[in-house]
Amino acid sequence: MTQIAPVPAAPADGPRPAGPPAGRSGSGNRTLTYLRHAAGKLAGAAVSLLAVLVTSFFLFRLIPGDPVTQMTRGRPISQDQLDALRREFGLDLPVWQQFLDYCGNVLTGDFGTSYQFRAPVMDKIGEAVLPTLLLTLTAFVIHTALGVLLGTRSAWRHNSRGDKANTGLALVLFSVPSFWLGLLAIIVFANGVGPVPGLFPTGGMETGEEGLDHVLDVAHHMVLPVLTLVAVDYGQTLLVTRSALLDEMGSDYLTTARAKGLRDDQVRNRHALPNALLPTMTLIFVNLGRTVAGVILVETVFSWPGLGSLFYQALSVPDLPLVQGLFFFFAATMILANMLADLIYPLLDPRVGNQ
Repeated sequence: MTQIAPVPAAPADGPRPAGPPAGRSGSGNRTLTYLRHAAGKLAGAAVSLLAVLVTSFFLFRLIPGDPVTQMTRGRPISQDQLDALRREFGLDLPVWQQFLDYCGNVLTGDFGTSYQFRAPVMDKIGEAVLPTLLLTLTAFVIHTALGVLLGTRSAWRHNSRGDKANTGLALVLFSVPSFWLGLLAIIVFANGVGPVPGLFPTGGMETGEEGLDHVLDVAHHMVLPVLTLVAVDYGQTLLVTRSALLDEMGSDYLTTARAKGLRDDQVRNRHALPNALLPTMTLIFVNLGRTVAGVILVETVFSWPGLGSLFYQALSVPDLPLVQGLFFFFAATMILANMLADLIYPLLDPRVGNQ
């Protein structure tokens, strides 16, 4: 005869307490996973900044030429005066001592004094960063919006005439050197060619107007450099967006969305595009870091008084404190932009933080 096992009695001190709700535990695990992911990225960014600090000091000391000799070229100056300038700039010290002094000063936010401008490096960077942000952020917003829009249209109507035209033009412009395209824009739209008159200034940021005329004057000077940056950069965003959206177009969830009766543009905008934009987000953050760093060649071609032109002037001496400070600033913005992308990406796609 089969015996039925007795049901175990409850403990004498009452019923066993229930564990934490499953949803709350899962949320805590996700938070912990994200914090570990963020800590790893922050540590990686700190190591990268340290490597940049070391590189920025030793790399530019390989440039041939003596900064003091370059700055005093064409001036009657004695050897004693040259030696005094080297002592003033600390160039007479051993390299290892210069490096230790440099690291100690950087930790306090002091990147030294520019040789040629005789002003603190951070002051010169602060003066040039606003023109660079004005120029490059304007171009960044335009080429990002244009690249995502045209990339989406090209993918959704792939192999159409519009897709082939957009993709072909993007590949051509993305392959063109920015300085060459800038020079071409100056020749055609600034100097004028044939029936095309010279419509825009050849360089600079302003001509000295005031009030509303000053705003219009700056905008007039911005047209050609912004057009050059947009033409070169929008193609990359277009190609990445198009490729990512093409990968999503055969997915089952899009077939399900169509079966529910959604219109084609609703399927694209509500379902396909949000998933396809995940790879594009990384590219956008990388471009954002490069935007803050400025575009050296374009600013130099158009004589735009930003960080790029300042870096070119510093290299021509070479102005070691200014070159080192700008190099560190450029690299730091790129590292921070990539770190920001790494921190935001798991919020958009939780699978990233679990890898």
